Amino acid sequence: MVTIPLTRRGAEMLKSELQRLKSVERHAVIQAIAEARAQGDLSENAEYEAAKDKQGFIEGRIKELESKLAAAQVIDPSGLDAGGKVVFGATVDLEDEGSGTKVTYQIVGDDEADLKLGLISISSPIARALIGKEAGDVAEVQAPGGVRHWEIVDVRYA
Repeated sequence: MVTIPLTRRGAEMLKSELQRLKSVERHAVIQAIAEARAQGDLSENAEYEAAKDKQGFIEGRIKELESKLAAAQVIDPSGLDAGGKVVFGATVDLEDEGSGTKVTYQIVGDDEADLKLGLISISSPIARALIGKEAGDVAEVQAPGGVRHWEIVDVRYA
């Protein structure tokens, strides 16, 4: 079985979504199906079909989340001691050598990535280029606009 790396925050986020789907969404869609059935002829009932489709999506997502949580390897970045190297969970300050732009990213699991919050997926090109490097190193990243060079300014485990 393949393990799925998650930060503690990411695991809690998935657990919260799973709980919401099971306790709120599942019951709401069952109620919607019952109301649509009460309207009569199911062969031409768009509400019934929509509710059944939504039920299928919810049940599929519940199974997906349960599977991911069962295979999760929860990593607490604050407990890491990687000797200054970039690893999963690390927060990295970078400077683009071409433009001087400074950014900060935390390397997280695929399900918790959100670029607007500075959370990049472990499977993203930039994260793969950073893994194993340390402050002062330069990571070469193949971007859609061409190769970019990012200098690692600092690595933190917070």
